[in-house]
Amino acid sequence: MLSTMLWWSLIGGMMLGLSAIFLLFISGKVAGISGIINGLLSPAKGDVLWRALFLLGLVIGGSFGLVSMGIQAPNTDGVPIHILILAGLLVGFGTRLGNGCTSGHGICGVGRLSFRSLLATGVFIFAAMVTVWLTHEVGL
Repeated sequence: MLSTMLWWSLIGGMMLGLSAIFLLFISGKVAGISGIINGLLSPAKGDVLWRALFLLGLVIGGSFGLVSMGIQAPNTDGVPIHILILAGLLVGFGTRLGNGCTSGHGICGVGRLSFRSLLATGVFIFAAMVTVWLTHEVGL
């Protein structure tokens, strides 16, 4: 089972990378989700349609993947709504503070060998490890 999951992860990662390269070469745009959403919230003329279609494709593609592979969506029952809202606000604040998100830095920036993106991705990974440790070992 694990071997199959690893192959799907590898294929998915390669598809993400190829999609980011395709978007960059075809349009000169970076596939950073926080930047795409920010552009929808403060749109420039003629810069909305591709962003909306990109996000729609993510939702449709993710939904198709869940259904076709029989994967259940994560269950948030039991997590208070104020915690979910706080988590979303913290993620939004962090992406502004870091000038991008994991997709912008980790996929696009690292692929372009950007030092800032390499550093940001290292910080993301370290923060994720600390979070896992705090939640699983410390019990926070």
